[in-house]
Amino acid sequence: MSNDAVDLGLVLACYNEAPHFAQSMHEILRTLDDTRWSYEIIFVDDGSQDDTRAQIDAYIAAHSQQRMRRIFHERNTGRGGAVSDGFRTSAATVVGYIDIDLEVHARYIPACVRAIHEGADIATAWRIYKFYLRSLDRYLMSRGYHWLERKLLGTRLHDTATGYKFFRRDRLLPLLDEIADQGWFWDTEVMVRGHLKGYQIAEIPALFLRRFDKRSTVDGLRDSLVYFQRLLRFKRMIDKQYGASHGGATRDRPAESR
Repeated sequence: MSNDAVDLGLVLACYNEAPHFAQSMHEILRTLDDTRWSYEIIFVDDGSQDDTRAQIDAYIAAHSQQRMRRIFHERNTGRGGAVSDGFRTSAATVVGYIDIDLEVHARYIPACVRAIHEGADIATAWRIYKFYLRSLDRYLMSRGYHWLERKLLGTRLHDTATGYKFFRRDRLLPLLDEIADQGWFWDTEVMVRGHLKGYQIAEIPALFLRRFDKRSTVDGLRDSLVYFQRLLRFKRMIDKQYGASHGGATRDRPAESR
């Protein structure tokens, strides 16, 4: 496989994705093939316990004409560690990742990439939730997290925790070494740190459809406490780095929503 740069490097972090892997990949490739960009796909399996790895290997073998590669972690590092490994491996001009379960569909990839081409340093899918009574707990947790984040960090961003982010790779690489959390909080940290540095951020509204065929590992009370602790810890960290008067994420210039 050539190491020549391509337009887009898509990182797919995987953890026990076997039930929906094939259908999701069909949708992702169909979306990418409809664009004019050259692309590569980097699978990062983060210690799956099902047959996700076998499916990745079989998929790469069946698509040998495509630029695909894989990284297999021997232990689970968390989403931040997984996508960071993929970003460092990619040679693309624009890099990004999406959640492979496609609760936010692959159809929003072109809009995010176009936003980067139009001048954004970071482009994300701003999740617009379709309300379901049976997922009321997740809905309230998400809204509560965003409210706390804005109050504690002073951000004007709508959805830092989205698992759907694209970057100018040359602007992302300096951030990767600064990020302390390699788990799920990586998502908030990369956006807030980018914002503090004055990066232009485009948030693209995107419909979020909860998958009820997946087993949820979320515990409302426990995870709400963890979210709050992570936000407090990060606030202390950026206060120390930038000074308590940094004004939250509005220090340099405001993020742009497109």
